[in-house]
Amino acid sequence: MDWILEPWPWYVSGPMIAFVMFLLLMMGKNFGMSSNLRTLCTICGAGNTSDFFKFDWKAHRWNLIVVLGAIMGGYVGATFLSTDTAVAINPETVTELNGLGFGSAGEAYLPTELFNLDALSNIKSLAVLSIGGLLVGFGARYAGGCTSGHAISGLSNLQLPSLIAVVGFFIGGLTMIHFIFPLIF
Repeated sequence: MDWILEPWPWYVSGPMIAFVMFLLLMMGKNFGMSSNLRTLCTICGAGNTSDFFKFDWKAHRWNLIVVLGAIMGGYVGATFLSTDTAVAINPETVTELNGLGFGSAGEAYLPTELFNLDALSNIKSLAVLSIGGLLVGFGARYAGGCTSGHAISGLSNLQLPSLIAVVGFFIGGLTMIHFIFPLIF
């Protein structure tokens, strides 16, 4: 039973992702979390203010099942299939993050200094989360999809724009973590 609580190896999870992508491809569907957000915004009436949200959301309601599955899967995985939620991080990285003020590095799944209710009262954390969220939202719209859509769905369809987007995501992430992030913290 202990094998259930361990992370799944790549040779199990990788083919499962490929199988899901194959099914979506055969059904003429594309996967991506930002398209789910677009569907939710359309349901809430965003089409009244922006043409981007004017589409038949009922034809895309299967996206809502993806969101529900991600929420339920995350809850089941974290609650029932995990004994230790701490991320295994290189000790040198933990020391470096501790120096930047992240005392929870290596002890928690997410840095509690950014992702807890106390962070909402800290203006610096709130600014980082807000600006980061706006940039991610803008980037997903500008790139025509999010990281999951391009990296999983787009690359499995051999789309050159998705390859360019994924390379851009990695360059942006590396630039952020090595050059900009140390200036912020």
